[in-house]
Amino acid sequence: MSGIRVLGGEVERGEQILTPDALEFVAGLHRAFAATRDELIARRAQRRPLGFLDETRHVRESDWRVAEAPEPLRDRRVEITGPTERKMTINALNSGAKVWLADLEDANTPHWHNVISGQVNLYDAARGTIDHQSPEGKYYSLKEGDHPTIVVRPRGWHLPERHIEVDGRPAVGALVDFGLHFFHNAALGRPYYYLPKMESHLEARLWNDVFTAAQAELGIPHGTVRATVLIETIPAAFEMEEILYELRDHASGLNAGRWDYLFSVIKYFRDKGVDYVLPDRNSITMTAPFMRAYTELLVRTCHKRGAFAIGGMAAFIPNRRDPEVTEQALAKVRDDKTRESNDGFDGSWVAHPDLVPVCREIFDAKLGDKPNQLDNLREDVSVRAEDLLDFKSTGGHATRAGLESAVDVGVRYLLSWLAGNGAAAIHNLMEDAATAEISRSQLWQWVHNGVVLDDGTPVTADLVRAVLADTRAKLDGDHLDLAVELFEQVALADEFVDFLTLPAYERI
Repeated sequence: MSGIRVLGGEVERGEQILTPDALEFVAGLHRAFAATRDELIARRAQRRPLGFLDETRHVRESDWRVAEAPEPLRDRRVEITGPTERKMTINALNSGAKVWLADLEDANTPHWHNVISGQVNLYDAARGTIDHQSPEGKYYSLKEGDHPTIVVRPRGWHLPERHIEVDGRPAVGALVDFGLHFFHNAALGRPYYYLPKMESHLEARLWNDVFTAAQAELGIPHGTVRATVLIETIPAAFEMEEILYELRDHASGLNAGRWDYLFSVIKYFRDKGVDYVLPDRNSITMTAPFMRAYTELLVRTCHKRGAFAIGGMAAFIPNRRDPEVTEQALAKVRDDKTRESNDGFDGSWVAHPDLVPVCREIFDAKLGDKPNQLDNLREDVSVRAEDLLDFKSTGGHATRAGLESAVDVGVRYLLSWLAGNGAAAIHNLMEDAATAEISRSQLWQWVHNGVVLDDGTPVTADLVRAVLADTRAKLDGDHLDLAVELFEQVALADEFVDFLTLPAYERI
C-alpha cells in the first residue's frame, strides 16, 4: 500500500474494515478529489454578498427533476438520528422509524475507536447480524420485522482524519467515512448518505464526482448511491436548486438542519453589526420570519424537482421521572411536526425512540395511504433573498439567562465530546456539535458587536469569563479544564474559529 499509513491504534475487528483493498480505495478517492476539496474549503473564506446566483439562473428556470427514488427511500415520514455506537445502533434499528440517520459527523466524537467501531457496527447492521452484550449483562438484538433504511452521514468537507495519511498528509475525513462504508457495503444495495455542511453547489458537484468514481471503481451501477443534503448553511439556502441539480442522478432530497443553520447565520454575519445580531437561541423558533422563509423555500424547491423535503430535529428526551416536563415538551414536538406536515414536508427527524410514535402519528394523519407529499408542489411559496435575510423581524432579546445557558450548555457539550460521546443529553435535550457552535458563536457575536443584555449589562469578554468561571465551579469531569479552555478559545478569540471541532480534534 504505497503512500498509505494507518496511525491509529488497534480497534476490535479493525482489520475487517481496514483491509488493504479498502485502504487503497480510500486513498484513490483522496488522490482524485482532495485538491478540489482544498480549493472549495479555501473558497468559503471569500464571504460574498448573499443572493440567488445570476450565473446559475438557467438551472433554476429550466425543466429537470432528480432521479426517481428507490423503494426504500419513498416513505420517510419519521427518521431517527444518532451515533453509530453499537447499543444505539440497535435501538435505532428497533425504533419503528422509516429511516435511521447513522451519524459519523456531529453526533460522533472522531476518536479513532469511534471512527472504526462505527464502521464495524454499520457493517453488521447492513447484514442484519448486529447484537450487543452490555457490561451490566443486558443483551440487545434486532427485533423481527422491518427495520429503518440506513442513511449514513459522513463528516463534512472541512474535517481531516489524522489517523490515516495518504502521501504524507491527513486523509479527508469525509472520504474516509464514505469510502470505508461504500467499499464494504455498496454491493449489498442501499448505499444512501446524508451530506452535511455544504456551502455551495460546487461542493455538491464534488460529492457527485466522488459518487460517480466510486461506483465505477467497484462496478456499482451509476445512480445507485442516493444522497440527501442538509441545508444547514446560509450560503446553501441560496443554492438549493443548484445543489439538487449537481446531484440529480444521485439526489434524494434536502433536510432543514435548523440548528446548524442558525450557527451558520451567526457565523456568516458575526461582524456585520447589530442589525445581524440574533437573540437568545431558545427564543428563535421555526416561526421566525427568516426561518419560515428557509423551510418553505426548501419544500417548494424539493417538490418542484421531485425530491423529498425532510423536516428538522425534535431533540427532546422524555423524562419518565418528570411527567409534567415530558407532557409540555411533547406538546411542543406535536406542534412542530404538525406545522411541518402541513407545510408539505415528507417526514421529519427525532432524536429519541420514544418520539417515533408521536412523529409517525402526525405524518400518518397527513399522508393517509400516500408515502410522501411530492404532489404538494407549494406553488403558493415565493421567497425573496431579503426574506431569507430578514433577521430584524425575529424579535426577542439577548438576556443574562441566555448568556448563562450558552456557557453552560457549550461547556457541558464539550465535556461529553472530549470524553468520546458526541450525542449528549443536556437538560432533557439530545444535543450535538451544533449546540456548542451556536453557544460559542453567539457569545463571540455579542462581545464583538457591543450587545447589551435586557437588564442593561454590556456583554464583554470579562463578563463571559466570569460566567465561565461560575459554570466551571458547578461542574466536574475528567476533561473539565480542557472543555473550559476550548470554549473560551472559540468564544472569545480575536479571530473567529470556523468550527470548534477543528481545535478540539487536535486535543483528543
